[in-house]
Amino acid sequence: MNAPAPMLRLTTQRQVILEELSKVKTHPTASEIYDMVRKRLPRIGLGTVYRNLELMAENGMILKLEVGGTQKRFDATTDNHYHIRCARCGKVDDLEIPVFNTLTEEASTASSYQILGHHIEFTGICPECQKIQEDEYEE
Repeated sequence: MNAPAPMLRLTTQRQVILEELSKVKTHPTASEIYDMVRKRLPRIGLGTVYRNLELMAENGMILKLEVGGTQKRFDATTDNHYHIRCARCGKVDDLEIPVFNTLTEEASTASSYQILGHHIEFTGICPECQKIQEDEYEE
């Protein structure tokens, strides 16, 4: 088993990144977070934001979502929960359903692996894209 990551010091930059990320539920990309953070820390660099996001994710302060071959997205909600991604526009939302802990137990029983957890991503078409589809069909 991997050793737990050392506790990460909450620098001013990390505090601002965490605060800005916590304000939104859109699961922004690193560049979107950079745009939000830059309003408060105009001199911060994109590389600094990327590095801090990676460190914060490694230390469990935030979640890094690597969904469906799209850009990495980040989430300030670190408790276990599922996501749904629009197959058309790539938007990611939280899916408010209970986490199936029995799935982890079943995987542990069915495998010789030490199961650390699971991630499930649902895909669909978001309401905005459904509306666009309806408008396209009407033309």
